[in-house]
Amino acid sequence: MAQVTIRINGYAYVVGCEDGQEGHLAKMAAEIEQRITSIKAIGGQSGEARLLMLAALLLADELYDLRNNEAGNAAHGPQQVSGKANSERRARLRRVAARAEEIASDLLEI
Repeated sequence: MAQVTIRINGYAYVVGCEDGQEGHLAKMAAEIEQRITSIKAIGGQSGEARLLMLAALLLADELYDLRNNEAGNAAHGPQQVSGKANSERRARLRRVAARAEEIASDLLEI
């Protein structure tokens, strides 16, 4: 079993993976880091746990959309992504991040 050191939000984590999967693990860590960077750009600094929770919510939302789009594309054929669609995704990302912040804030008050 291989071990890889990944960096997310300035912290190093040693993670085990199957031999040969090191590059894939590094790419997944880069995806998480990208989400955290987006969250910081939208809402400023947050605690480590909150940033990771928001990144997880954004990834889960993206996975949900991909699954739904696959089902829709199977029924309607492939679609092309326009500049407008990218703009709409960015706006949605901002809304999801804001909503996730609200949920996290509510949880902290409990």
